[in-house]
Amino acid sequence: MEGTNPVNKKLAAALSGGAVLVLALSGCSGDDSNEELNSWAKQVCDARVAPAKKIQAANDSIQKVSSENSKPEEVQKADSKAFQDLSDAYGDIADAVEKAGPPPVDDGKKKQQNAVKELDALSTGYADLKKKVDALDTGDQAAFAKGLEGIGEGLTKLSQNGDNAVAELQEGEVGKAMEKQEGCKSTAATPSASKNS
Repeated sequence: MEGTNPVNKKLAAALSGGAVLVLALSGCSGDDSNEELNSWAKQVCDARVAPAKKIQAANDSIQKVSSENSKPEEVQKADSKAFQDLSDAYGDIADAVEKAGPPPVDDGKKKQQNAVKELDALSTGYADLKKKVDALDTGDQAAFAKGLEGIGEGLTKLSQNGDNAVAELQEGEVGKAMEKQEGCKSTAATPSASKNS
């Protein structure tokens, strides 16, 4: 079973370096009070709590199956479910940002649309990875390991493209308003960041 283990570890590393912390903020809270903006931030942050937990659980699942000497079938099953969960979670966050409407700031509409587009692309990207992992031949160890490597590359690309527009959405006043919301504080400190240090 050794063939797939190092490859799946790479997969886990790519995932933990990815856009897993979407809409999770930390830092100092701003004092200025903008009710409309705070209301927008609360709506988005409350809606991201469940998807953020799903993203963390999927990440943990890939890490777990990677750290054990798992059979190809187990790796395939765990990765397939994790990618489906990631796809669903990013889709849910995209819906939440879409439903909240543009934040009441300069270029709010453009920033919101870009973030939704990016989150939808992540959702689609993970759905594609699920299809690819489902199609791998678990009966052929070498082919399975090679296939996993390709999936790891796809995952790395996804994580690199990940969160520019989302980061842009969270700049300035919007970020300050989101920092105050419990829903956006909940995953600011992530296990994947501390585990790998």
